Amino acid sequence: MKKYLIDVNLPRYFSLWAGDEYEHVVNINDELTDSEIWAYAKQQRLTIVSKDADFSELALLNVPPPRVIHIKFGNMKMREFHQALSKIWLETCALSAGYKLVRVYQDRIEGID
Repeated sequence: MKKYLIDVNLPRYFSLWAGDEYEHVVNINDELTDSEIWAYAKQQRLTIVSKDADFSELALLNVPPPRVIHIKFGNMKMREFHQALSKIWLETCALSAGYKLVRVYQDRIEGID
């Protein structure tokens, strides 16, 4: 069962996002607008995973679904990005079950309801 929708601004080849729980926007239609992605995630009851601040703002203004995981690492090499995210991904997913927005920084994770 799908739980997470990975936005086009994130690498789809990460082993982290290769399981049955993950769907990738690029596999649906990589030209979907943010509002279309939001509507799709809402209909499918998915959590949007993105680096796009627009989804963060939408999450604050709406009641789930969808929930949002906003990755705010800034610029870094893909290898560093994957290593950093891999260390905290399980905790991030656990938080997203209880909060409508989870912001993920290099040094902390914030759950916002």
